[in-house]
Amino acid sequence: MSLATNISDRIIDAALSRKLEPSARLGESQIASLFECSRTIVREAMVDLAARGIVVVSPRRGWFFTEVDINKARELYEAREIIETGLLRSLARRNRVLDAAPLERLREHLRLQKEAVEGTDVGRRSYLLGDFHVCLAECLGNSILAAKLRDLTVLTTLFTMRHQTPGDARMSYSEHVAVVDALASNDFAAAEQRMCQHLGTWETKVHLARESDPLEGLRRALTAQDGLHSDRVRG
Repeated sequence: MSLATNISDRIIDAALSRKLEPSARLGESQIASLFECSRTIVREAMVDLAARGIVVVSPRRGWFFTEVDINKARELYEAREIIETGLLRSLARRNRVLDAAPLERLREHLRLQKEAVEGTDVGRRSYLLGDFHVCLAECLGNSILAAKLRDLTVLTTLFTMRHQTPGDARMSYSEHVAVVDALASNDFAAAEQRMCQHLGTWETKVHLARESDPLEGLRRALTAQDGLHSDRVRG
């Protein structure tokens, strides 16, 4: 693995673990100092991440994570649903049975998720809940789509970071268990349906209704100020 690849992987892991805020500036000089390398190598890592849609460069400001709004989040989840349900459908179409080793790997992943959901380490919880989807794709035998899912999951994590609560995380974990239980029973149709339902609940988990009016916070603040102004006039 090249140093540039290592840097890009570390940035992705930091995002999945919520160790970097969505608005974090990814300074070339600072990263070069941390990894004791040249800015050229850091720039190579950033160009790779940019090609994958994870970061963007702003003139005179530097590199930043791609901004994910509600509309982009919807597209991302739709893309993930197509990939993940498609993988499960392909498994069923080929009449494949998931071997014991991949099932054991998924069970172990669920065990770690359960620990994280019940614990207080938000970063570990976030990483494991996102990594489950990558792990599942790998267990289903498609490393190319697993890599693509990792990138898509980073972007959805940057979005949910602003919205998701521990209760939402427990809901996600329970839905992961349901998918693996279906796979363990060789019921691929149920696994596909449960995955579709799981990814389809993202709007509930991020409380989208509260974000439907971008001016709501400003409206409340200005309305309150109007009331204070009226009180001063009357006094």
